Amino acid sequence: MSSYLIAVPSDNPGGIDAQRSGHFGHADLYTLLEVEGDKVVGVSTQQSVAHDSGGCMAPVRALADAGVKKIIVGGMGATPLALCDEIGMTVYFAPKDEYSLVSDVAAAFVEGKLPVMGHDQACGGGSNCHH
Repeated sequence: MSSYLIAVPSDNPGGIDAQRSGHFGHADLYTLLEVEGDKVVGVSTQQSVAHDSGGCMAPVRALADAGVKKIIVGGMGATPLALCDEIGMTVYFAPKDEYSLVSDVAAAFVEGKLPVMGHDQACGGGSNCHH
């Protein structure tokens, strides 16, 4: 059985017990969950990439370069969501008020409780996000 990486936007210091970041592009860092079947078999972190070095696309590209195949967010802009779709990275939605810790998100994901994020859930930019 092969494993794959999932990124969860997180607050410092990251890791399985970390608080989740409310929005993909404003995360301190990303907790990377290595999942095999229905189990998390590894946890690591990756620092966030500054927006000025490629806008909202820079974090998506950095995660893709690290081998991430899926992202679980509480919010994401329309542009990075479109890039994820384009490169084949699946984005799942997990409201932060329901899943506040990375461990909560991990459990919900392996139990199949998280939906794929729709474009109608994406933020339009600026401070008008709904989450």
